[in-house]
Amino acid sequence: MKQADVIIIGGGAAGFFTAINAAEKNPEHKIIILERGKEVLTKVKVSGGGRCNVTHAEFLPKELSQNYPRGEKELLGPFHTFMTGDTIEWFEKRGVELKIEEDGRMFPVTDSSQTIINCFLSEAKKFGVEVLLNQSVKTIQKEADHFTINTTSDTFSAKKIVVATGSNPKIWQLLEGLGHTVVPAVPSLFTFNIKDGRIVDLPGLSTDASVKVLDAKGKIMLESNGPLLITHWGMSGPAILKLSAWGARVLEPLKYHFNIEVNWLNTLSEEETIDALKDLKVLQGKQTIFKYAQFDLPKRLWQSIIKASGIDERLTWAEATRENLQNIANQLTASIFEVNGKSTFKEEFVTAGGVDLKEINFKSFESRICKNLYFAGEVLNIDAITGGFNFQNAWTGGFIVSQNL
Repeated sequence: MKQADVIIIGGGAAGFFTAINAAEKNPEHKIIILERGKEVLTKVKVSGGGRCNVTHAEFLPKELSQNYPRGEKELLGPFHTFMTGDTIEWFEKRGVELKIEEDGRMFPVTDSSQTIINCFLSEAKKFGVEVLLNQSVKTIQKEADHFTINTTSDTFSAKKIVVATGSNPKIWQLLEGLGHTVVPAVPSLFTFNIKDGRIVDLPGLSTDASVKVLDAKGKIMLESNGPLLITHWGMSGPAILKLSAWGARVLEPLKYHFNIEVNWLNTLSEEETIDALKDLKVLQGKQTIFKYAQFDLPKRLWQSIIKASGIDERLTWAEATRENLQNIANQLTASIFEVNGKSTFKEEFVTAGGVDLKEINFKSFESRICKNLYFAGEVLNIDAITGGFNFQNAWTGGFIVSQNL
């Protein structure tokens, strides 16, 4: 049996961050990371298209916490202890400089996730963290003053354990055995599959829009706005991904079959749009409606909308009837699309679900059910929209755990 002061289950972002900070704070502790795979930090490697979206340039705890459909309330306190600025400083101290992109996402200046991986591996080595691979955990037993962990090949004993396994159903089952409640996992962060003639020729086109998810009676269930990206299989981009994250629990029972209403003019109402179209009728009378895009819309999108409004390509603004203008306004501000299924967003598979947050003390990320059991990262029922927020949750949780071990 191998003895340790702390055993961390999971060799991902949260596990390594916890281990390094714990080893630095308590150099006399023996700390072991158990990783079930044959390599560590695999999710870090593929994150952000292989560039690793480390965090997001949001520097107020309250604003930062609003990017978490699950965990918003619980993370507010922890973010006062460790958040974006601390993350930037932590990496800079270790020779990794981060940069902010236009949309607020932060990456290493090298644009390579390997930079983050190398930093973690060298820090773990420097502080004597032992990393063991191919250690799939089979059982976790709580004894009077320690835990016994059996893996496929070894037995370990430690006074304290940290679970940082992300969304792992087998580990969730073991945690239920220790008395925890697990909220069942459903997909979060996915794109919408839509087959529709209006967008079939527009893949790659992106524009700001507002999007509403409608129930069977046409009532609004969810809404969001932001860049919307048309893809070969439907729609993606922040406006859609936000809906999928916030709506993870309500869209799953619908089996991902529902309608959305898209306002291509974002905040402009139908009435305001009709007024603007009437102005065009007066000011651009001789122009053909189809030929010149209006409202700063991409030309291909404008022409698709005009076609969908039943407008002849030769019709001029002066010739447009009230009904023509009404149809255009309707397609611009309230296009209905049928969503039929979902697709995983890139390779970043995120789920909503995990250990019930009521069972965690967020001052220390320790279990309220089982003493000396700690959690970091997505093993908890915490998830975020896309943009580096899931990693920030891992860094914050890992840091706070490390200070409390």
